[in-house]
Amino acid sequence: MRLLAAFAAWLPRALITLVAIGLLNFTLIRLAPGDPAAVIAGESGAGDAAFIAKIRSDYGLDQPLPVQMAQYLGRLARLDLGTSYRSNLPVGQLIAQRLPATLLLTGTALVAAIVLGTWLGVLSARRRGRLADLAIGALAMLCYAMPVFWVGLVLVLVFSVGLGWFPAFGMASMIPRQGLAHLLDVAHHLVLPAVTLALLHLAVYVRLGRSSTLEVLGRDFVRTAQAKGLTEGQVLRGHVLRNAVLPTVTMAGLQVGHLVGGAVVIETVFAWPGIGRLAFDALLQRDYAVILGVFFVSSVMVMLANLLTDVVLRLVDPRIGQGA
Repeated sequence: MRLLAAFAAWLPRALITLVAIGLLNFTLIRLAPGDPAAVIAGESGAGDAAFIAKIRSDYGLDQPLPVQMAQYLGRLARLDLGTSYRSNLPVGQLIAQRLPATLLLTGTALVAAIVLGTWLGVLSARRRGRLADLAIGALAMLCYAMPVFWVGLVLVLVFSVGLGWFPAFGMASMIPRQGLAHLLDVAHHLVLPAVTLALLHLAVYVRLGRSSTLEVLGRDFVRTAQAKGLTEGQVLRGHVLRNAVLPTVTMAGLQVGHLVGGAVVIETVFAWPGIGRLAFDALLQRDYAVILGVFFVSSVMVMLANLLTDVVLRLVDPRIGQGA
């Protein structure tokens, strides 16, 4: 019942936020320079004024901006993301084709960053002030300081071009495969982009895991457990990790937006067929409908991730639900 009450309180805020995001995205996109009608006309080889005017009329670009905004919000209310200027296909269909690839990439990177980062953070806290603590801290700062596109290019040069261990681009091989062979092929292509994206967020979870573990280790109930004769492993598993993981879960929910944003760069570097690459191509082509659709879907993903974070926090620590 507490979870249902939390969802009922979340839903109105989510709807208001989505309307505000839709208005803001529409305004910012239309303020950007460039005319999609001129781009389409130039690509078709007919750049005369009459042809451009016809394109603007066909896509409703000749109407006043308030009218276009009202039409856009009306379509959003019907869950209609519009039609792509470039391909003349429904934007929802284009996003549905690309979204699984982005979810696979970002989900794998997030899980890898959380698991490895938390483990390194706990290990660093247990070795506080020692060589292992200093080495883990230096590694975390190095991962955080390196630009994500540079890391991706270096990994391609070393592990793809140099050693030939992993593919340099794409999500699957040119030769179609079926069943388990296809899954292994996708996993093989996933390694480099997922590692690149995970390294960007690894430092956050290392530092967060270390500070949370040190804080919990200093609490009275941990000292009581240690005084009862419990081993270090029993104290960590039964008392420390459950309390230290709460800030990590909260940060994971907040970082979904950063993951989607970072996926734009990663998908471009590795030619990964996700919505990040779709948004980048649409931006170059001034395909407003696709850009707005990707922004809207990304916003929904972030809000759902925040809702899931609240649910997980209440399950891990029921006291949070009691205070709601």
